Amino acid sequence: MSINRAAVDGILSDLESTRADREELYKHFHQHPELSMQEFATADRIEQELKNSGIEVQRVSETGLVAIINNGEGPVVAMRGDIDALPVKEASGKDYASTATQKDQNTGEEVPVAHACGHDVHISSLLGALQAFNAHQDQWSGTYVGVFQPAEETAAGARAMVEANIAKAIPTPDVYLGQHVLASLPGGHVGTHEGPVLSKAFSVKVTIYGKGSHGSMPEKGVDPVVLASSIVMRLQTVISREVAAAETAVVTVGSIKAGSKSNVIPETAELLINTRAYSDEVSDHLREAIERLVSTECEGARSPKEPEFEYYDSYPLTDNNEDATGHVRAAFDEYFGEESGDLAPVPASEDFSIIPDSLEVPYTYWGLGGFADQKNAPGNHAPAFAPDLQPTLDRGVEAAVVAAAAWLAPANN
Repeated sequence: MSINRAAVDGILSDLESTRADREELYKHFHQHPELSMQEFATADRIEQELKNSGIEVQRVSETGLVAIINNGEGPVVAMRGDIDALPVKEASGKDYASTATQKDQNTGEEVPVAHACGHDVHISSLLGALQAFNAHQDQWSGTYVGVFQPAEETAAGARAMVEANIAKAIPTPDVYLGQHVLASLPGGHVGTHEGPVLSKAFSVKVTIYGKGSHGSMPEKGVDPVVLASSIVMRLQTVISREVAAAETAVVTVGSIKAGSKSNVIPETAELLINTRAYSDEVSDHLREAIERLVSTECEGARSPKEPEFEYYDSYPLTDNNEDATGHVRAAFDEYFGEESGDLAPVPASEDFSIIPDSLEVPYTYWGLGGFADQKNAPGNHAPAFAPDLQPTLDRGVEAAVVAAAAWLAPANN
């Protein structure tokens, strides 16, 4: 589905005149980041900007918002922008770098906070697209919905909006769109991919049990440190011997905690394990294999108690709908030319698909290149991650508008 280029140019005709204001607003969000489910000031400012533009907005969950522009008969297009930040101390060197701190809800400690994943770009892009569509309603028809979603970083925000009944707050979309600023694409480029584009993931805390003893008398105990070491090595065979070579999967043991003194065999050990996979079937196999291998090792070591498994940070697969992605790719190719390309599947994970899956609507998710110096660009979540101001901010608005225009302003209108 191609776009009505004249209509798109009309919708984006204020891009230059609004640039300075959009850059200042972006810097505000960048300097005032907030942790997941604590985005109260961020949500307030988004709401203020939308109301000042005459756009209907309502809260869905404490810090989630939806904005709706009804513009006659036609398709309904929704787009997500995530709004939370990370407990990271910024080291970008920007003159507008974040120096913010916030209390961590889990630890109660004051921690540095930064938009080290680019969600401030996503906020600014979606706000800019909403304002552009609202200002030029003569150029398109249908309904455009902006979903400002909290807590992507903890996989809690999309679920919170579903539980707050987003299905009743917005008309059912014909398509659900999303984008993410990345260092893996050239600056100012957009990239799409049909099928699995972001991995399914889960983390699990495994507690294993031993029998305490003096370090000089290991025969009187069951050593959970040795047991944990065996489990780490055994888990390495899951990928090399249980997952087909054509599949991609990761099992990482990111933390082992046990004991406090060199000559004391402790009674427990804790392992934190993270997984990634590009299919539900492989992810399910990883879970089964972890439980099977851990349990087997514990039995072999004479562990006095069954291991415990506590799952958390569960992210669904992001599997781009073929038709929706094809429409967006065709629109991008037409508008951006050589700056539109392929996005290689990214091993990171997202909660983006939770809302469209709950609504049973197709979705597609693309990447936005944020750095001119791609070779030396920091990765997402790095302390130095702060995308180039331009062309990133303009391109984020353009991509949001062009993608939606494949439905709201098609060439055959």
